[in-house]
Amino acid sequence: MSGRLDGDPIPRRDFLGLAGVWTTTIALLGSLLGMIRLPKPSVLPEASRRFRLGKPEDFPPGTSKVISGQNVLVISSGSGIAAMSLVCTHLGCIVAKTEGGFSCPCHGSFFDQDGQIKAGPAPRGLRWLEVTRAVDGRLVVNAGREVDPGTYYSA
Repeated sequence: MSGRLDGDPIPRRDFLGLAGVWTTTIALLGSLLGMIRLPKPSVLPEASRRFRLGKPEDFPPGTSKVISGQNVLVISSGSGIAAMSLVCTHLGCIVAKTEGGFSCPCHGSFFDQDGQIKAGPAPRGLRWLEVTRAVDGRLVVNAGREVDPGTYYSA
């Protein structure tokens, strides 16, 4: 029983035509919003991987010092100054200094004094990092740039 407020049913062909128009309109609006947002970068800049150590005089030959906030070991010898990462190459755990070298507390990798892998699941030795000198004379470690093991910066 139809009342006086009930309208005529919309034919299927008209409904499909309206659905196509609305779908196209929504797709065009979505594309337009995407194009408006395109000039603004959505990638945030990452923090600098470079950090200052101090003056070369702060690292007398024959000493080593852990830079805890950066997880880096600074080694000073007669050859110069070097930096070695204390991050395990297996899953990124922080290695601990032992009598014979370094040990990963999480998965049991073992590294010698030079960071070379001796045992465990780590695929390679610890990374040696680039050490340079800034304009003001202080040493700078670039944690984003790896150098060959045993590479020392001569101050």
